[in-house]
Amino acid sequence: MPTAILSVHNKTGLVDFAKGLAALGWNLLASGGTAKLLRDNNINVTEVADYTKSPELLGGRVKTLHPAIHGGLLARPTESDHTELLALGWDYIDLVAVNLYPFEETIAKPNVTYADAIENIDIGGVTLIRAAAKNHERVTLVCDPANYAEVLSMLQQGEIPFETKKKLAVKGFKSTANYDTLISNYLDS
Repeated sequence: MPTAILSVHNKTGLVDFAKGLAALGWNLLASGGTAKLLRDNNINVTEVADYTKSPELLGGRVKTLHPAIHGGLLARPTESDHTELLALGWDYIDLVAVNLYPFEETIAKPNVTYADAIENIDIGGVTLIRAAAKNHERVTLVCDPANYAEVLSMLQQGEIPFETKKKLAVKGFKSTANYDTLISNYLDS
């Protein structure tokens, strides 16, 4: 059974996407507020903390930064990588739906404090995007809710073509590059 991890700040369209994945037999992992939204909509989901057997730390600052998650994303489609994951009680993660804390919107607010800006720098989400994008031959990255319908339609038809996975990976790397530029420009000013 394929597995998806869902960890989003912008929850637009997520419930329908998750329902579609569940209807196709996907296991769903989700962090904090994303997991709560899915449960509230009667969608079966496993909390990241339950999967990793590690609680969220530091008031939610550390949720998805765990070898069970990143091993599942970065593992190659080889017998040795898969066997290593399974021996640890983990498995492949095949799809990532993630979007980032709203840093740009935060710093655009009048009188935003430095502390608020810093707290809205996403670390785990960027790491999920980069891991999924790096391993796009095996993992599908969806970092923009506008792509949910397209990805779900392809999955319903059987699979996501490599060219689409590559396009989504490029979109992910562009999004993290833009995000880092916003942060560095803010801190530099």
